[in-house]
Amino acid sequence: MLPVVPERVLTELGRTEGGPGTLGLLVRDQHTRRLLLLRAVLDATEAADAGVCPPAARARLREDWALLEEADRVTPRAAPKTWGYAEAGAASPAGEAGSMAFRSDGIPMASRSDGIPMASRSDGGPMAFRRDDTPPTSPGGAASMAFPRGGAPTGFLADGAWPASWDGGSLPASLGGASAASPDDADPAGAPLSPVRARLLHPFVGPWARNCLRGLRAGGGSPTERDAHELGRDLAYFGALAAAAAVRAGVSFAVRLTARDGVLTLPSLGALRTAVPGDTPVDVVHRRNRLTLRRPGEADIVVHPQTGIGAWSGSPAWTPAHALPGLLPGSAPLPLDDLDPYRTVRGEPRHHALSGPVALDDAERKHWLHAWSGTATVLEVGGAQRLAEAVALLRCLVPLSAPPGTTHGGRPGGSCSGTRREAFGAVLSSAPATATAFAATLVHELQHAKLAALSDVLTLHHGGPEARYFAPWRPDPRPYDGLLQGAYSHLALADFFQRSALATTSPARRDAAWSQHARYRQQVGAVLPALVGSGDLTSQGRRFVDQMVGVYERLADHPAPRGQTARAQAYVRAARALWTQRHAPRE
Repeated sequence: MLPVVPERVLTELGRTEGGPGTLGLLVRDQHTRRLLLLRAVLDATEAADAGVCPPAARARLREDWALLEEADRVTPRAAPKTWGYAEAGAASPAGEAGSMAFRSDGIPMASRSDGIPMASRSDGGPMAFRRDDTPPTSPGGAASMAFPRGGAPTGFLADGAWPASWDGGSLPASLGGASAASPDDADPAGAPLSPVRARLLHPFVGPWARNCLRGLRAGGGSPTERDAHELGRDLAYFGALAAAAAVRAGVSFAVRLTARDGVLTLPSLGALRTAVPGDTPVDVVHRRNRLTLRRPGEADIVVHPQTGIGAWSGSPAWTPAHALPGLLPGSAPLPLDDLDPYRTVRGEPRHHALSGPVALDDAERKHWLHAWSGTATVLEVGGAQRLAEAVALLRCLVPLSAPPGTTHGGRPGGSCSGTRREAFGAVLSSAPATATAFAATLVHELQHAKLAALSDVLTLHHGGPEARYFAPWRPDPRPYDGLLQGAYSHLALADFFQRSALATTSPARRDAAWSQHARYRQQVGAVLPALVGSGDLTSQGRRFVDQMVGVYERLADHPAPRGQTARAQAYVRAARALWTQRHAPRE
């Protein structure tokens, strides 16, 4: 069944906004989907033929899961929080049920009527869910998911009993038990996640899980040697996730991990580079908040974990993880992740315009920090909701190299940025030139994240993949969904720069903001007729687009100076003429 999203949520998001309840609903939903995706990996591992997933790999995954459970058991617990229906702006009668089914690639298809996805049986069938927080009894003792009043899943139950450990059919409470201060359950801007949640709900667990599922569900004959090698690497990475969570929870352990292509990444801690370029075993021992890394034929390396993000070592073979300060005073640091092996996907068609990942040096990190230091102020000037959504949704930044051939004054002048649907919470970006550019990038990319998350819980349109629409921000034709995504993000930028222009006292900055506003508003105006006139919109999609139109019209209450508007109109006319010349049907 398709969910019924509260009208207030649809209205807020249609206006490119979103209060705490709305943003919290999106975060909870995306986190639940990430947990379900992890469940699909564990189920697929158990079900896979030995030729696809050798028994040793399956046994190791269970060992890693046991370490996660141990880390979760030592984490202090807080009382469950109040259920978020009031936050979401909708009441729902007790006993209301929903269901969840998995597609063949492990992606959940449907969710409850309030937009929170449901659990799935191990055979992929839908599960019922009771609104009184009591897990339903499933035919044959099949697994089901319970939700505490915080709105996040507490784990998978079999006939109402918690399993002692993962046995191939159930997930333990560590997946989502009411952890100490979990902002993503009720208050996305609250205290940090528990160590286990922080690792399992990190944005790049999504891409990792998708990689594993592709390898585990590659049908049509025996896997190639390369496929088996890549799947083995992917499954082995779960050990690094478990080890990092155990370190953060203060659990002692000794495990053997694998440095992939000579690099062992421990999320939130850092990365070890070995002298051997290929896959290399590394023995990792954690005792009394001290990591010892042992490699064949090399001296031991001692690493000292730091609070929050990072770990230091005197060895040049160790690179610590880095973070930027929280956007707001007292908020958690934001990872600046140039280490995670799943942070980007090279060659993915829809990310063809993005440059590759980059490892930052000290000078480049200082540049990021300098631009970041003024970003919160710029966001707030452009609308308090822009700062609030960045705090609520942003979980990490991934540095990208500058697009080739774009330099200005000895520094990169061009830029690129993006989001990945399977990595909700992550923004990928080349180094921003200024705090204003940084803020605009966040506004732009977080709209894509919001709309993608909303599209996961309801259907806005039935537009197909045919690329046939003109978009003045792109030289190529766009499919309907791409047109909607682009118009949505550009509308938010038009609003952001208008508010900035109205609030700025500096003439130069005010003129620059009006110029940007005029450009974005004219671009949106050029595509709104195609969006509004489409017969592919659902009733909810039409209400959503109608809210976008309302924002576009409201922007006219404070028009840009005539010169700025005229230049923006000329730009859009030229873009349309060039596009028509290149792509219009020829008789």
